[in-house]
Amino acid sequence: MPAMLEHTNLTVSNPDATAAWMCDLFGWHIRWAGAAMAGGRTVHVGTDAHYLALYTPGAPGKATDDNYATIGGLNHIAVTTDDLDGMEDAIKAKGFVTGNHGDYEPGRRFYFHDADNIEYEVVQYD
Repeated sequence: MPAMLEHTNLTVSNPDATAAWMCDLFGWHIRWAGAAMAGGRTVHVGTDAHYLALYTPGAPGKATDDNYATIGGLNHIAVTTDDLDGMEDAIKAKGFVTGNHGDYEPGRRFYFHDADNIEYEVVQYD
């Protein structure tokens, strides 16, 4: 049996705020929230099967490098939707700027960055 991805842990500036927009846009729910290592806080947000652990340390550092050029860096997180245009409208309504639109086999996609400059790809498969 192949391994299944359960979660990914990201460091963000405000896990509650990030989880809130993810719940609104992606239809996810908060699975758990509480104190974390180094005086920080973590919020687990996603579905019953998969989630993102959104962590902030007690004293966060500042990102210094472009993740696409950093070994071990996070390039982007991708989500799928059945309504790409509707999802883009909702993302713009939250104040995010979308770009890098493209059609490719077998679907369409666009990208946006959140307040922490984490890149997200939104895909609709045909």
